[in-house]
Amino acid sequence: MINEEITTLSTQIEEDRAIDEENNKSLRPASLSEYIGQDKVVETLKIAIEAALQRKEPLEHILFNGPPGLGKTTLAHIIANEMGTRIITTSGPALEKGGDLMGLLTHMEKGDVFFIDEIHRIPKIVEEFLYPAMEDFAVDFIFDKGVHARTHRYRLERFTLIGATTRSGLLSSPLRERFGITRDLEFYDERDLVSIITRSAAILDVSIDKEGAYETARRARGTPRVANRLLKRVRDYAQVRADGHITGKVAIEALSLEGIDEFGLSETDRKLLRTVIINYKGGPVGIEAIAATLQLESDVLIEVVEPYLLKMGFIIRTSQGRKASEMAFSHLNIPYRGAFEGPGLFDK
Repeated sequence: MINEEITTLSTQIEEDRAIDEENNKSLRPASLSEYIGQDKVVETLKIAIEAALQRKEPLEHILFNGPPGLGKTTLAHIIANEMGTRIITTSGPALEKGGDLMGLLTHMEKGDVFFIDEIHRIPKIVEEFLYPAMEDFAVDFIFDKGVHARTHRYRLERFTLIGATTRSGLLSSPLRERFGITRDLEFYDERDLVSIITRSAAILDVSIDKEGAYETARRARGTPRVANRLLKRVRDYAQVRADGHITGKVAIEALSLEGIDEFGLSETDRKLLRTVIINYKGGPVGIEAIAATLQLESDVLIEVVEPYLLKMGFIIRTSQGRKASEMAFSHLNIPYRGAFEGPGLFDK
């Protein structure tokens, strides 16, 4: 059972990142005028892009930080579209050696956008090659070794590096300081998610009313990627069990079948909360202990599961570890006792 749940979570994560890739490309807005939400970030980018186009220069390097699914990759593609340039994409884990990075950098054309997802996972030895590339638009090749060692500086075309990270605290200061624009992406409110779901439903030719869009949006964890994934699940349910039209009732039935409750919590979320409450008496408890109990990678909990629970107030992060809030107890119908002292629920 546990192995099945781990496989289900892993499958869901992969689905969130690359589900129906062709469909996702069609759902992705192509310009900032089509982009919904993140108003301050969008306004900053509009000004920066317009100024760069007027000067006929590439944009400054940009760093986007935020939980998965909030639109970091989408914004990178939009920036390339708005600037009228190519976008070359890779990820931190894919850049294992300096040569991997060199090969990409030396084939850049003027103004290209170089997008690195999960940039916090770039190996240190590769990261050091980025410093001169970002600052001086040059890379240094080293020939021979020892007393015969010599270097050759290769000039690069001016490009724009866009980094995306879910954990900006893991970026080194030298790398972080080389970005001219740094912006944090926030979770979306229900109003923007309703707009996104309505737009996606029109593109997918799905019939949905306001209540159906709202019930889907309120369970989407404040995340557009999750909203589009849930919309597809509700679409399938409506097609098979209803008349193909998504109403509020149909959305609730479909997502209940998926194990998604009214707060957007999945069974994995609820299991994490029960683990903190039952196994560790409400906390505080370290994330590694929680991960070991659930038999999941701590990075999955930190990057995928925990951010929404923190945002909603189900989990409280302290210097000693994670604690379950009174709201978490209430949601799981477990009696709350603030101090957890003396005999009671947890001693049975």
